[in-house]
Formats: sequence, structure tokens, C-alpha cells
Amino acid sequence: MIGIIDYGLGNLRSVLGAVEKLGHHAVISADSSQLSNCEKLILPGVGAFGDGMGNLAARGLIDPLNKLVRLDRRPILGICLGFQLLAETSEEFGPHEGLGWIPGHVKRIRPGDDALRIPHVGWNDFEKTGDCILFDEIPDAALFYFVHSYHLETDPGITVGTCTYGRPLCAAVQSGNVFGTQFHPEKSQQHGLKVLQNFLERA
Repeated sequence: MIGIIDYGLGNLRSVLGAVEKLGHHAVISADSSQLSNCEKLILPGVGAFGDGMGNLAARGLIDPLNKLVRLDRRPILGICLGFQLLAETSEEFGPHEGLGWIPGHVKRIRPGDDALRIPHVGWNDFEKTGDCILFDEIPDAALFYFVHSYHLETDPGITVGTCTYGRPLCAAVQSGNVFGTQFHPEKSQQHGLKVLQNFLERA
């Protein structure tokens, strides 16, 4: 069973549909006891960082998730906002503290000289920068779908993929049992489904 963490933000049904399309059983839940019985966890999310952390706290999920992820080493995949919540802090309407499962800080995308539109919305090339099971059998320069105004600045040693939007931005990480993608695999057609399949079956 795959646990999709419900903290009131995110496209939970889309993630559920993608997981089920791949032939796996999943449950959307905010019940820590139910989540503790799941083999793997997915933390999706759409919205603001502070709201995400506030909702996790209000539902009493932070301590149980810390146990599952840090002590029990349960594999978890953070997606979009869920990816950013893995970090130590965010400056989005902040500062705010994150879950702190990976080193790094979430900062606003700066348009720079290119005057790029913020938020970054749409399909973008992805470049693998490290070995990670998520991207096995994913071709170089595969396209994934992004929607974000903030990005994670983290240790290059755990960055396993980048996209370029004015400059290279962290698009995927792995630190032990903690995985994250800034893009939406559930919206990224065949390559996105392959990323999810790799997490579900091989992580």
C-alpha cells in the first residue's frame, strides 16, 4: 500500500490516479496510524510553504512523519510543494521552518537578465546530474511539467537533476530514503509515470 499524505493542499486525486494506473494500491490519508502501515509515502502539494507546514502541524502529522522517515527509513517522495517542504527553511511569505529532512533553503526564483516570467510554468528539459533510481530508463533531456515560483538551493551532492530557467535550478534530489521532484511526475506523461514507477517499484 502507498500512502498519499493529505494535509489539505495538492492535487491528491491526480497522484492517486497515476499510482493506480501503474497497478499499485494507494490511500489518501491524514491518519498517522494508517500511513504507518504503508510501504512507501508520497507528499504532494500545491500552494504556499507556510500553509503547508501549518497544515501538517494542525493535523498532527509532523512527529509521526519524522518517525517514519527519519527513524524507520520509510521511502518518501516529495512533489512540487511537497518537495520544498523537505528542506530546512523557506523565504516564501516567511521565513518558515520546513521538515528539515534534506539540507537547503527555498528561495524565490530571480528572473535575472532574461526577465523570465514568474512563476515558471510549463514543460522544461531535465538534466540528470547524479545517479538516482528515479531516473533509470529516463532519456537525457526528457521533458517534465513544472509550476513554481520558488526553488530549492541545496547541497550539490544530493541534487540528482536540474532544469534551466534563466539558470540551472534544482529539479530533483535524493538523500537516502528521501526523494523529491520539483516537477509534477503525475502531469508529465510517460516520463513522469516512469519516475513514479521507479519510486514505487525500485526505491
